[in-house]
Amino acid sequence: MKPSLHKPPPKTVGIVFLALALLAFIYLVIYPKEFELQSFVTACRSSSAAAVTHFTEPVTVKPDFRLLIGVLSRADLYERRHLLRLVYSLQTNLTAHVDVRFVFCNLTKEDQRVLIALEIMRYNDIIILDCNENMNDGKTYTYFSSIPKLFNGADGDDQPYDFVLKADDDIYFRLPKLIESLNKMPREDLYYGFVIPCDSMDPFNEYMSGMGYLLSWDLVEWISTSEIAKNNTVGAEDMMTGKWLREGNKGKNRYNTKYAMYDFPIPVPIDTCSHEFMPDTIAVHRLKDHLKWARTLKYLNVTDGLKPSKFYHID
Repeated sequence: MKPSLHKPPPKTVGIVFLALALLAFIYLVIYPKEFELQSFVTACRSSSAAAVTHFTEPVTVKPDFRLLIGVLSRADLYERRHLLRLVYSLQTNLTAHVDVRFVFCNLTKEDQRVLIALEIMRYNDIIILDCNENMNDGKTYTYFSSIPKLFNGADGDDQPYDFVLKADDDIYFRLPKLIESLNKMPREDLYYGFVIPCDSMDPFNEYMSGMGYLLSWDLVEWISTSEIAKNNTVGAEDMMTGKWLREGNKGKNRYNTKYAMYDFPIPVPIDTCSHEFMPDTIAVHRLKDHLKWARTLKYLNVTDGLKPSKFYHID
């Protein structure tokens, strides 16, 4: 007797056929398009990511103005530059763009050529002028007259800064206070600083002290092409700058920063350039040693932001 074969019911056959048809559809229709489909999803994700990036980019706020501070110093004063970098880098959240550059004349020593090169590689904040190091023999003229050539754009049409400041290396500027003051100043024909002599309050009387004075960009450009400035470079540098502006009929907008700029307080002042610390200080000058720097920075609460830590104690 031949064994009888069991035939599946029609309903089961239909289910199996449907399953096979579905697999065939997936294989023949979806699978060949795998890469195309995957590419489409990737493109969608890329577009979405781009949109997120666009909306999360930081908003760039236009600065109130742009200021260049040129600290005229000497190549060998490594420690002083380190201190100045510290005190200026800790002044953040400024509403103006401020660049601090250290300015000296040609290098003359073997060690300078290596150590200064390291500083430039690390900080890129040094300007070396083509001159012999000096204080009152034309360095300030070389500084001001070189700035437009160094910083102007390729076409010479750009104005990279609104103001250019010449500073000694023994003065400390409180940048927020300086910015607050300069925001009230005109952007052209401006001569700004601590007027000399010490007991004078008239900025049109003589000239601004070499501790730190500021010129608007148009005056710096004028100095770079002026025969008056070019022919009067030797002498007390701050006095020479005043002479250029006076003989050139320039600097009609003048501002005296007294008493917010002053020399470090001394027990028995020799003149009125020095007085007690004051809350609205813009700058303190004649910081010739570490103790004077420390007392100035302490009064101005510069270290108040120091956070407590188990790794140090400062009594």
